Amino acid sequence: MKRIKIVETAFRDAHQSLLATRMRTRDMLPIAEDMDKVGFFSLEAWGGATFDTCIRYLNEDPWERLRKLDEKVKKTPIQMLLRGQNLVGYKHYPDDIVKKFVEKAYENGVDIFRIFDALNDIRNMEYAIKVAKDQGAHVQGTICYTISPYHTLDKYVEFAKELEALECDSVAIKDMAGLISPHDAYELVKALKEETDLLVNLHCHCTSGMTPMSYYAACQAGVDILDTAISPLSWGASQPPTESVVAALKDTPYDTGLDLKKLTQIKKYFEEIREKYKSILDPIAERIDTDVLIYQIPGGMLSNLVAQLKEQDALDRYDDVLKEMPRVRKDMGYPPLVTPTSQIVGIQAVMNVLSGERYKMVSNEVKDYFRGLYGRPPAPLNPEVAAKIIGDQKPIDCRPADILEPQFEKYKREGEKLGIIRKEEDILTFALYPTIAPKFLRGEIEEEPLKPPKEAVPGLAEAVPTQYLVEVDGDEFEVKVIPTGYLTIEEKPKKPEEPVEGAVESTMQGMIVKLKVKEGDIVEEGDVVAVIEAMKMENDIQAPHSGVVEKIYTQEGEKVEAGDILMVIK
Repeated sequence: MKRIKIVETAFRDAHQSLLATRMRTRDMLPIAEDMDKVGFFSLEAWGGATFDTCIRYLNEDPWERLRKLDEKVKKTPIQMLLRGQNLVGYKHYPDDIVKKFVEKAYENGVDIFRIFDALNDIRNMEYAIKVAKDQGAHVQGTICYTISPYHTLDKYVEFAKELEALECDSVAIKDMAGLISPHDAYELVKALKEETDLLVNLHCHCTSGMTPMSYYAACQAGVDILDTAISPLSWGASQPPTESVVAALKDTPYDTGLDLKKLTQIKKYFEEIREKYKSILDPIAERIDTDVLIYQIPGGMLSNLVAQLKEQDALDRYDDVLKEMPRVRKDMGYPPLVTPTSQIVGIQAVMNVLSGERYKMVSNEVKDYFRGLYGRPPAPLNPEVAAKIIGDQKPIDCRPADILEPQFEKYKREGEKLGIIRKEEDILTFALYPTIAPKFLRGEIEEEPLKPPKEAVPGLAEAVPTQYLVEVDGDEFEVKVIPTGYLTIEEKPKKPEEPVEGAVESTMQGMIVKLKVKEGDIVEEGDVVAVIEAMKMENDIQAPHSGVVEKIYTQEGEKVEAGDILMVIK
């Protein structure tokens, strides 16, 4: 009898897929010891979007989360998802940052590194794999599974052989959108078992509804490990229910050997957690959506897409964006839709729809993608689109990280100058998220509230209130205003209410992360005058005409709405 091993995803992918990665560390720790006793192959508990969400929304140190879980979990390996040279960010980082990050992740408690690259470009995985192997960790090389004319069984097997040559301990088939059919799961797992000596792990989301059947077909083909989520955090954009898979395989040649009674106790705990977080449970991400078979959009991306369209007050364009997504993906050489390429493709589709003209607005990340800075696309780029985005620039053909200068010492110096470094991990947090990390490390991030307050906030009638009730999608939240060192209300120039000649307007809702000009500067048409971060991507705002910057009505760190006047150029 072959025992199928189980990876439990409740602490990472399950809540990332259904709860926008919002589960707090304090809600993980009480059940961690019980989960440690089950006999899982591993607990996936770190990496992916957890790092970003901790510092951006939860006011939690992700390193501290890892250490606390490691203290509770004594027998079961802790697993993380690492985006190759992207680590846990959205761009490539230089090798010195990758080395230090992997070393610190291992030191703080990561036992298994699941390493992938969004383009399946092995060059973007090699260094992270080497450093993780040097630590003595279990390294799981990962195939991002997708369907396109350029993604074939033979190419997947060839890629797995390259991972084996790098001394990976296992290979994961990462099916982000739940696209793999039972037939294809059987054929791919069988080929990997025949052509390599690696343990084979199948990781699928349930978006299409096929996944439980594909899991059983994979068992018949010889799969070694399956990813599941405890039932209150399963289905839809998440993984199949742990209890259901364990029960289905019982008394078969693929019995997991796990105890359903222990799982039932854990299930009861997570039922309470689900209730606690129900206000952010996304009904779209929770349900089966067979449209994924057409649009190939991963479940976690669906919930993000809805949130982004709400943010831009454009939810009525949802269907248009879904239809635009495959067109953008084809233009970009059929990248698998997984972070960061899912965000890059998805947000470009949003921009194409909202601007009314394809590629009229292009994020800096899309420009970098077409320049080759994310790696080698699986298929050729659309030459007409490439010409529109990067002109006659020739894309790089080397490993993208080879053109990056070391940054660890630079961020160490800058962080110490800002007074935000207390430990080496803080330098890495700063290097990965230079925009948001200083606020977090200074203690200026307020934990995002989970439930609306029961009573109104007193003092709303004061001239300059510091607390507000803010309504978001029908829910009211209490918001405190904390001084952050930006211009005060009195100092900040008042924006004109009527249209003005020479006004430069924000193209979308977001946060101003960079002002490239000051009042009195002379600019040429097309010059970048500001950079806005919207939907996790940076977008240049260009001067609509040549002239002199007469007045600036915004500052770095300010949130702006679409149509807001940022400055006047005359």
